[in-house]
Amino acid sequence: MSESTTIWVIIVAMGLGSFGLRYLFLGVIGDREMPEWVLRHLRYTAVAVLPGLVAPLVLWPAATEGQPDPARLVAAAVTLGLGYVTKNVLAAIFGGAATLFLGLYFL
Repeated sequence: MSESTTIWVIIVAMGLGSFGLRYLFLGVIGDREMPEWVLRHLRYTAVAVLPGLVAPLVLWPAATEGQPDPARLVAAAVTLGLGYVTKNVLAAIFGGAATLFLGLYFL
């Protein structure tokens, strides 16, 4: 019972902390005009976060117990290449997903 209570306390605390951070940014200063330098830096938030989410899945995949997999490396390269050439996010996502699917099927 104690272990279950501890987990729920952690979940609630993390939810409140997450809400607090978002509210501070959106609720408190959301209706004010932001300086140009802040807006310029906020444009790069997704570009900074997405590689941090994807890189461990490509370089240390749990499916192969942390060993780099040629199918995932090729799919990541195809995704980067399609994104660079087409400048289309959906083309990059679907092209990378198809490459990963085919790579896992054939390898």
